[in-house]
Amino acid sequence: MSDTTAQAPRPVSLVTIMFVLALFTAFAFLVSHYYKPFATVPQNQEAEHLPKDLAWKATPGSRRQALAELREKQTKQAASYGWVDQKTGVVQLPIERAMELTVQRYGAQK
Repeated sequence: MSDTTAQAPRPVSLVTIMFVLALFTAFAFLVSHYYKPFATVPQNQEAEHLPKDLAWKATPGSRRQALAELREKQTKQAASYGWVDQKTGVVQLPIERAMELTVQRYGAQK
Protein backbone atom coordinates (compact mmCIF):
# COMPACT_ATOMS: atom_id res chain seq x y z
CA MET A 1 0.00 0.00 0.00
CA SER A 2 1.12 3.54 -0.68
CA ASP A 3 1.84 5.98 2.06
CA THR A 4 -0.38 9.13 1.65
CA THR A 5 1.24 11.26 4.31
CA ALA A 6 2.50 14.69 3.28
CA GLN A 7 6.17 14.92 2.58
CA ALA A 8 8.31 17.79 3.83
CA PRO A 9 9.64 20.05 1.10
CA ARG A 10 13.06 19.12 -0.18
CA PRO A 11 15.92 21.48 0.67
CA VAL A 12 16.60 22.09 -3.04
CA SER A 13 13.16 23.66 -3.57
CA LEU A 14 13.61 25.87 -0.49
CA VAL A 15 16.98 27.04 -1.78
CA THR A 16 15.46 27.79 -5.19
CA ILE A 17 12.62 29.80 -3.64
CA MET A 18 15.06 31.77 -1.50
CA PHE A 19 17.28 32.44 -4.57
CA VAL A 20 14.35 33.74 -6.64
CA LEU A 21 13.22 35.92 -3.73
CA ALA A 22 16.77 37.31 -3.36
CA LEU A 23 16.90 38.11 -7.11
CA PHE A 24 13.57 39.90 -6.93
CA THR A 25 14.70 41.89 -3.88
CA ALA A 26 17.96 42.88 -5.59
CA PHE A 27 16.07 43.96 -8.73
CA ALA A 28 13.60 46.03 -6.67
CA PHE A 29 16.50 47.67 -4.80
CA LEU A 30 18.32 48.56 -8.02
CA VAL A 31 15.20 49.98 -9.64
CA SER A 32 14.25 52.06 -6.61
CA HIS A 33 17.73 53.58 -6.26
CA TYR A 34 18.94 54.01 -9.83
CA TYR A 35 15.87 54.45 -12.04
CA LYS A 36 15.03 58.10 -12.55
CA PRO A 37 12.22 58.77 -15.01
CA PHE A 38 12.66 61.59 -17.48
CA ALA A 39 11.37 64.90 -16.24
CA THR A 40 8.32 66.03 -18.16
CA VAL A 41 7.90 69.60 -19.33
CA PRO A 42 4.80 71.38 -18.03
CA GLN A 43 2.16 71.86 -20.69
CA ASN A 44 2.18 75.63 -20.44
CA GLN A 45 5.94 75.95 -20.93
CA GLU A 46 7.28 77.00 -24.31
CA ALA A 47 8.21 74.15 -26.62
CA GLU A 48 11.69 74.02 -28.09
CA HIS A 49 12.97 72.75 -31.43
CA LEU A 50 9.56 72.42 -33.07
CA PRO A 51 9.36 72.06 -36.85
CA LYS A 52 7.55 74.83 -38.71
CA ASP A 53 4.36 72.81 -39.21
CA LEU A 54 4.04 72.45 -35.42
CA ALA A 55 4.98 76.03 -34.53
CA TRP A 56 1.40 76.75 -33.46
CA LYS A 57 2.02 74.50 -30.44
CA ALA A 58 4.91 76.65 -29.17
CA THR A 59 3.05 78.79 -26.64
CA PRO A 60 -0.39 78.87 -25.02
CA GLY A 61 -1.11 82.12 -26.90
CA SER A 62 -0.30 80.58 -30.28
CA ARG A 63 -2.51 77.58 -29.46
CA ARG A 64 -5.41 79.89 -28.53
CA GLN A 65 -4.92 81.86 -31.75
CA ALA A 66 -4.83 78.67 -33.87
CA LEU A 67 -8.00 77.42 -32.17
CA ALA A 68 -9.78 80.74 -32.74
CA GLU A 69 -8.82 80.68 -36.44
CA LEU A 70 -10.01 77.10 -36.81
CA ARG A 71 -13.36 77.86 -35.14
CA GLU A 72 -13.84 80.93 -37.34
CA LYS A 73 -13.15 78.87 -40.47
CA GLN A 74 -15.57 76.15 -39.35
CA THR A 75 -18.29 78.71 -38.55
CA LYS A 76 -17.95 80.23 -42.03
CA GLN A 77 -18.11 76.77 -43.62
CA ALA A 78 -21.22 75.83 -41.64
CA ALA A 79 -23.06 78.91 -42.87
CA SER A 80 -22.08 79.06 -46.56
CA TYR A 81 -22.66 77.34 -49.88
CA GLY A 82 -19.83 75.84 -51.88
CA TRP A 83 -18.48 72.90 -53.81
CA VAL A 84 -16.82 70.03 -51.98
CA ASP A 85 -16.26 67.96 -55.14
CA GLN A 86 -17.64 69.46 -58.33
CA LYS A 87 -16.93 66.36 -60.46
CA THR A 88 -19.18 64.15 -58.32
CA GLY A 89 -21.71 66.89 -57.55
CA VAL A 90 -21.09 67.11 -53.80
CA VAL A 91 -21.98 70.52 -52.40
CA GLN A 92 -21.66 72.27 -49.07
CA LEU A 93 -24.87 73.72 -47.62
CA PRO A 94 -25.62 75.75 -44.52
CA ILE A 95 -26.72 73.44 -41.73
CA GLU A 96 -30.24 74.90 -41.47
CA ARG A 97 -30.86 74.43 -45.22
CA ALA A 98 -29.51 70.88 -45.12
CA MET A 99 -31.88 70.03 -42.25
CA GLU A 100 -34.84 71.50 -44.18
CA LEU A 101 -34.01 69.44 -47.27
CA THR A 102 -33.58 66.29 -45.17
CA VAL A 103 -36.98 66.80 -43.51
CA GLN A 104 -38.61 67.41 -46.89
CA ARG A 105 -37.01 64.33 -48.42
CA TYR A 106 -37.55 61.81 -45.63
CA GLY A 107 -40.70 63.38 -44.18
CA ALA A 108 -42.51 62.83 -47.50
CA GLN A 109 -41.69 59.09 -47.45
CA LYS A 110 -43.75 58.42 -44.31
